Amino acid sequence: MISLEVFEPYTSHRLHWYSFELTRCTKLADSTVSTRVLYGNFKFRPPFPRLRAVTRAVEVDFAALDPNVWGCDAVRTCSVCDGPVDGELRQVWISGLVATDVLPLLVNACSAACVAALPQPYPGYLPTPHTGGPDIIQPAARR
Repeated sequence: MISLEVFEPYTSHRLHWYSFELTRCTKLADSTVSTRVLYGNFKFRPPFPRLRAVTRAVEVDFAALDPNVWGCDAVRTCSVCDGPVDGELRQVWISGLVATDVLPLLVNACSAACVAALPQPYPGYLPTPHTGGPDIIQPAARR
């Protein structure tokens, strides 16, 4: 997938975010994404769901997750360093440029160091990685 050059996902009202691993597609030059229902989009700023800041492996089996809660059915590797996620899971949201669209990206990180190593979010969006929730104040919507 890292050789992907064009990203044209099926657009659905049920698709609200993408995986941070899309940023590994270094040849990606063009994208066509309907951003209308995406979390934090620049026109409507729909809220990001709250994520748990840290979850330890003794609390949940990372290989058998509920996608409605965790956004996926398993987390085995870190979205940032590609190392194993085995002791703890840190989930954060970040808004980033993927080809020609700014997308809300879900990061599954193995450590606080990997969260700190994330790139700066795209200008005009929340300025830091965050765990979402109703307390997050987003920049004003643009019309």
